[in-house]
Amino acid sequence: MEPPPTSQPMTDRDSDITATVVRERTRLVNFIRRRIRDPDDAEDILQDVFHEFVQAYRLPAPIEQASAWLFRAARNRIVDRFRKKKEQPLAELAQAESEDEAGSEYRLDLALPAHDAGPEALYARTLVLKALQDALDELPLNQREIFIAHELEGRSFKEMAAQSGVTLNTLLARKRYAVLHLRTRLQTIYEELDI
Repeated sequence: MEPPPTSQPMTDRDSDITATVVRERTRLVNFIRRRIRDPDDAEDILQDVFHEFVQAYRLPAPIEQASAWLFRAARNRIVDRFRKKKEQPLAELAQAESEDEAGSEYRLDLALPAHDAGPEALYARTLVLKALQDALDELPLNQREIFIAHELEGRSFKEMAAQSGVTLNTLLARKRYAVLHLRTRLQTIYEELDI
């Protein structure tokens, strides 16, 4: 049995796909990176969009406006990513060059009862520190490492960016997500202890 006829030979379709990818790649990368700060995540989305494009382009029904299709697919992938990770887009604060310019969403500002304020305060302090350790253990490794390095070891974001090769914006984002998670987790214990 013969395969169904196509409107173009496969070689023409492959060259059309290649031409479209080459023509649209830079614009599409810029579009994605304006919305996704982590370069690795942006690259993953780009590759997913191109893979989906190749699959869709080889279907019998042709894609009429390839550029519009690519940007719509990229937008859908970005929305899906934010829904899955329940992330909020970074504020323009991520453009800050140092932690000195960063706002309060990058600091935990942990309130601990004094260790010499009596047995009740000591007990409350122990509970808060235990809750903090549990909340830290729940963080993804990259968020936990940046939080510990900055808050506990006193390392600067610039130093960590230079040493790790990870962009400053990515480090700021990881710290911010860590702080938001820790605040949420510690809120309950603070309310119970009335601190």
